[in-house]
Amino acid sequence: MIQFNKQLKDSTMNSLQRYTCKATIIGLCLAAASGAYAQVGSINSVIISHAFNDIPGATPAYGNGYPGLISLSEYGVSKPASGGINRDVWYFSNNGGASAYRFQNNDYFNASFTLTLTGSGTPSVDLEAGWLFHNPSGSIGGDLQSIVIGGNGAVVQFGGPSYYPFSPAAGGYPPAAGSSPPGGVPNYTLGATYLMGLNYVLDPNTGMNAFEYSVNGVFALSSPGNPYFDLGPGAGPTGSPASTLGGYFQIGNDPNNPNNFGTAIFGNISIVPAPVPEPSAFALLGLGIVSLLFRRRRI
Repeated sequence: MIQFNKQLKDSTMNSLQRYTCKATIIGLCLAAASGAYAQVGSINSVIISHAFNDIPGATPAYGNGYPGLISLSEYGVSKPASGGINRDVWYFSNNGGASAYRFQNNDYFNASFTLTLTGSGTPSVDLEAGWLFHNPSGSIGGDLQSIVIGGNGAVVQFGGPSYYPFSPAAGGYPPAAGSSPPGGVPNYTLGATYLMGLNYVLDPNTGMNAFEYSVNGVFALSSPGNPYFDLGPGAGPTGSPASTLGGYFQIGNDPNNPNNFGTAIFGNISIVPAPVPEPSAFALLGLGIVSLLFRRRRI
């Protein structure tokens, strides 16, 4: 009986040691997964830049009250020759606005802002604003935008892995996949405030990096019931240089109106880490570590 008790004790201790080791591995894996996208949580500011300057006589004006409000404006956007645009952009930063934050493949996030666009209102003059995921390396298929347009009222996502028309004025509306909830969103009118959402996550169905787009709580669908727009195996925003994310305002030249102007107001700006572990964590769990953890050893 003494020998049997000793064997039972040794077996129990060995099992506990193995289980503790495996639990530690899982914990480290999940901790690494959490740490991988925790850098998004360090974003604390924005940097504003004048990106396109085709009408150099125009006057840009900026207001930076991040995260509550950012305003981008252009006044006197007029020159004799037709054509040309001015564009102003703000990018997320994690160093007090000294430089734009460079997104890595595992920097998963949920982001949103409210957007109000106003301006001269000439239908033929370009006036637009929205999300800009600037991807100079082309690693996700080029720049990704999700925007409202003041002239024709289009609300649309394009660039990156996808094209999605949210409103009737956008070409291809309604999309065959539909939206969630169904019905899309109304055409944009100047002065209206729309809630614009952009998420970069792991598609739980495929394990691939993916985007989600929403306007006023309506999510784009890549296929019926599926809000994920996958980038493909191993694809993500890392490149040389890596991608940046923010909001932009763009206005076209009006040679017939020296008072041509426009303003985009971004409010309630939010970006937080998306609560998704890396695929490696799922892979380890899929190898049966959890089942090993709870498997009894025969004695």
